[in-house]
Amino acid sequence: MNTSIVLTIIADDKPGIVKTVSEVLYQHRGSWTQSSMSSLAGQFAGILLASVPAEDAEACVEALHGLETAGISVTAHVSSADAETGDTSEYTLDLVGNDRKGILHDMTTILERHDVNVQDLETLVESASMAGGELFKAKAHLVVPSSANIDLLESELEELANELMVDIVFRK
Repeated sequence: MNTSIVLTIIADDKPGIVKTVSEVLYQHRGSWTQSSMSSLAGQFAGILLASVPAEDAEACVEALHGLETAGISVTAHVSSADAETGDTSEYTLDLVGNDRKGILHDMTTILERHDVNVQDLETLVESASMAGGELFKAKAHLVVPSSANIDLLESELEELANELMVDIVFRK
């Protein structure tokens, strides 16, 4: 039986980080299943899901923690079961507008009120060359419970878009 291990990784950005982590997994008969990694402000940051034989999981986690001596900070969460999703639907939310403090907080406050789970979130601030200032962009993959009132959720997101003067597209 395999054990799922969710890892977060952070280190000064340099070549070889992924190889070093994958080598530890390989040495413990593990498999790199899914990941998202990026370089941010000179730091390499990532999250990954690995599958390791149950009898090797503890030693694998210890070895991953040992990477701290190489300057790679790893946290691990071991789980033997997949999370249950229940009766849900998947949606995408795109937001674009002039950057200001609190946009993401305001948007996620509405989502949380409707028990919406943010499964994936990508954000970016870039220069708004035509208007000056900066443009905030967010793209979220959402899991919405069947019990959610979609009309009310859409209405609250539209109201937020008007208040913040941003464009929000919410679609299945």
